[in-house]
Amino acid sequence: MTVTPFTFNPFSTNCYIIESAGELVVVDPSNQNETEHQTLISEIESRNAVLKRILLTHAHIDHIFGCARLSQHFDVGIEVHASERILLQRGETQAAMFGVELEAPPEPAAFIEAGDSIAFGDVEWDVLHTPGHSPGSVSFVDRKERLVFSGDVLFAGSIGRTDLWQGSLPTLMRSIFEQLVPLGDEFRVLSGHGPETTIGRERESNPFLVGHGLL
Repeated sequence: MTVTPFTFNPFSTNCYIIESAGELVVVDPSNQNETEHQTLISEIESRNAVLKRILLTHAHIDHIFGCARLSQHFDVGIEVHASERILLQRGETQAAMFGVELEAPPEPAAFIEAGDSIAFGDVEWDVLHTPGHSPGSVSFVDRKERLVFSGDVLFAGSIGRTDLWQGSLPTLMRSIFEQLVPLGDEFRVLSGHGPETTIGRERESNPFLVGHGLL
């Protein structure tokens, strides 16, 4: 399995192409403008692999900019937790709030639920429901490779904001300590923003985790 990260749009949001055995998925198509669209599409088309799934960790504006373009170009539907559907449907409203443009994303082709298995190539991921930043935030866990795509739940040195619609700091902290921390210190964390980190590094140095009562 190979993971290729990109950072797109004014919010510096990470997008990931993950490839295995001739198949690939995209996690969080954050590509916003024509240059970014072409960068991502060209990278996918350069691979000797087929795009199988477009997966969203959640549906905040910065993570869905490229949904419409990518879905149309490759005829592949987007997948998200059911609790995020309203955010998708209000994508253009989100865009107006932040003064940016968005091509309205399509309706989800499927909904992702906790306990689901995401399979492609030789890869199999577990789905964790990790709300708090948004109601339907999910994290994708590769236990074989010991990595987790955490969306905007946990960052290097920080955590996701909780002042947006249906955000909750207590809920977010429970997601981190009850879902992510038990994965183990060696697990790599690939976040929606910023550099890669590990669970162990964040347990030891993240100011939002160190000394927290749930630890």
